Amino acid sequence: MKRYVIFGFAAMALVAGAWLSGLRNLRADEKDKPGKERVFELRTYHTPPGKLDALNARFRNHTNKLFEKHGMTLVGYWTPADGKEAQNTLVYILAFPDRQSQEKSWKAFRDDPEWKKVKEESEKAGPLTEKVESVNLKPTDYSPIK
Repeated sequence: MKRYVIFGFAAMALVAGAWLSGLRNLRADEKDKPGKERVFELRTYHTPPGKLDALNARFRNHTNKLFEKHGMTLVGYWTPADGKEAQNTLVYILAFPDRQSQEKSWKAFRDDPEWKKVKEESEKAGPLTEKVESVNLKPTDYSPIK
């Protein structure tokens, strides 16, 4: 039930967030090519107790810039407003022109020496995540965002 609440929350926020940031980064010629279907990736990070602020700082100060460097479109970031999850959960959505671009961007990000350095330095006192969930989403035919 908890996962569906977070998924629903994030899916609703996707609509608003993509209007503001996601749409401007998708080139019109890419979305119109046959076989190209935009992919939205919903990611949920669960942190150890007391580590959410450090995870947010890493995204704010480093990760977002690296995501953009590697062609990822930042749609939005959220934390649950209520409940235990509000203390240890970060939910965000990225957009990619297609699955191939998604795979290429993630590989480049993971191999980036700057990311490796940032991750190592930010985790000197222990890992910032306990569990990471990823779900690829495709827009429905009636979705205002494609």
